Amino acid sequence: MAAAVPLARALVRTALADTDAPADRDTAELLTAELVANAVEHTSSGAAIELVVQLLANGCQVEVHDGDPCPPGNLSARPDADRPDPWQEHGRGLLLIRSLSSDCGHRSTPHGKAVWFTLPAQRTGPTGA
Repeated sequence: MAAAVPLARALVRTALADTDAPADRDTAELLTAELVANAVEHTSSGAAIELVVQLLANGCQVEVHDGDPCPPGNLSARPDADRPDPWQEHGRGLLLIRSLSSDCGHRSTPHGKAVWFTLPAQRTGPTGA
């Protein structure tokens, strides 16, 4: 499971680059790393984690499925509610996801849960860059 986070980052970056997706690849990579790290931490050893990247007309959505049915902390809380202490080891990942994504949440699945975030399309300049 130690390779799960760097592998997920590489998969998201490649998927968005290969399809020329309009979403911010750096942000997608960072938020994916947070979701996968949480899934690895809260899922029993050896349990499968699934990464789903969906291209949308207005950006992309990334989901991480794991076998733990418990909801992921305060992912759906208002950005100004229950801010974690920046000096604590845990809690900042969900704050990053809430702050940097256009939408995020979780849902139950038959085998646990899916936690997701959506990124909007980036605006391009007059030269398309």
